[in-house]
Amino acid sequence: PRPCGRARSVYFACALATVAVGLLVHRGALPLGGRARDVAGDALWAAMVHWLVSTAAPHAHLRTRGAAALALAWLVELGQLVRAPWLLAARATTLGHLVLGADFDPRDLAAYAVGVAAAALAEAAGRRVRRG
Repeated sequence: PRPCGRARSVYFACALATVAVGLLVHRGALPLGGRARDVAGDALWAAMVHWLVSTAAPHAHLRTRGAAALALAWLVELGQLVRAPWLLAARATTLGHLVLGADFDPRDLAAYAVGVAAAALAEAAGRRVRRG
């Protein structure tokens, strides 16, 4: 097994790379239509959550980290049904909107599943390549 610090660094680097791509998608820098951009952004956000969960618990089983990331992403989406004034104020900021979203959309739940699955599959593929 890799040392914990190295694993955390790799996962955190993956999170940063995912954020960079997500911001490109969010800003419209990639040639995607409106709905495709929205779905891609949601999937990338969930992939970032997977990498951050992995940073926090690098030696947990991949399925456990994936399930935790998906649960967290779904909780954030379901939290959009809560309309508390302080939450609405947080969501009105750029960072709050990027992290917490704005309005509940059940289709986002599927996009989050795709994003977490893509991150988990990328990790599993990377492991296979390293093993040779």
